[in-house]
Amino acid sequence: MKTLAVCFSLLAAPVMAQTPCCATGDLGVVIERATGSLLVVDRSERAAIGRIEGLGDLSHASVTFSPDERFAYIFGRDGGLSKVDLLSQSIAARTIQAGNSIGGAISDDGKLIAVSNYEPGGVKVFDADTLELVGDIPGTSKTIGLVDVPGRRFVWSTWDSGEAFMADFSAPEMKVTKLGDVGKNPFDAVLTDDAHTYLIGLFGEKGVTAIDLWEEAAEPVRFLQDYGKTEDDLPVYKMPHLQGWAFTEGQFVLPAVGQHELLWVNRETLEEVDRTPTHGQPVFIIAQPASPFVWVNFATPLNDTVQVVDSRNHEVVATLTPGKAILHMEFAPRGAEVWLSSRDDGKILIYDTHSRELVGEIPAQSPSGIFFTARAHRTGL
Repeated sequence: MKTLAVCFSLLAAPVMAQTPCCATGDLGVVIERATGSLLVVDRSERAAIGRIEGLGDLSHASVTFSPDERFAYIFGRDGGLSKVDLLSQSIAARTIQAGNSIGGAISDDGKLIAVSNYEPGGVKVFDADTLELVGDIPGTSKTIGLVDVPGRRFVWSTWDSGEAFMADFSAPEMKVTKLGDVGKNPFDAVLTDDAHTYLIGLFGEKGVTAIDLWEEAAEPVRFLQDYGKTEDDLPVYKMPHLQGWAFTEGQFVLPAVGQHELLWVNRETLEEVDRTPTHGQPVFIIAQPASPFVWVNFATPLNDTVQVVDSRNHEVVATLTPGKAILHMEFAPRGAEVWLSSRDDGKILIYDTHSRELVGEIPAQSPSGIFFTARAHRTGL
């Protein structure tokens, strides 16, 4: 038995030697938009541990992660798709796949990367390992709100034509289905945390559209068509974002386009239940994990402020002024901290969510989006 144990030990040794030396569960990346670089951060240490350069135009960039949390996929505004190795802090692969792109998603099995394009429109799908093209879905309309759906599927909407589509890669042959007409000029969309409902915000008209993805032949359902009709719209200096995971207390929390308000909607009936006046035009509304609170940041020129709202009574319970141009917020997976990017101060600001006090700062070059590797395990991000 001792000889057998020694043999197993010898066989295991080479495998262990090839294992990466560092864990990735507490890592993250920060988009440095002005310099086309990525700051790699250690969440537990509250520190930057490296910088990856040469990623092109990151003025409107987003990120998703491989299932093992080792690789980050960067979707750049210049149409660049980059695969970054967080352990070696290097670019593993890169391709310019379009003229202008604004986001992407990874399939639930981690094998496919989809990219939504403004120019020339449509969606392209790539092998997650090699970045080789495996699917090209052309379109004449700007594509927005691309999300992954269980079953190797992707869903997106189109700005110019006001439609929603689904691509299914579960079979050898790709299948593309139109889900319906959703309204004028969809500006963003989000998948609910249970992958049940695809919500599409409309900029060209009042309202939001919901599509039930659990139904075989879902019909788009319009709601919130009356908000703001009795008031004059305020200037929209920055397009709101829906991908903030603001689902709490059985409600959707949505930005009122053209108004300084949050809209609270019963997620079962799709009926508006309340409104919360806010400091400015909401951009991101993000639910603090394991709590009743949502955090909100705002469009310029009022973007030095963050507000915390209680989802139980819809009241603002805290107003913070962390720094200049707060562009994004990212919570630790269990909600203990929130990281804020202050673009014009050149800092990442870290707040304890219970005391709401500043507990750390990290210098960064014009930081915008913050993305932790825990996103690898959440559908729709």
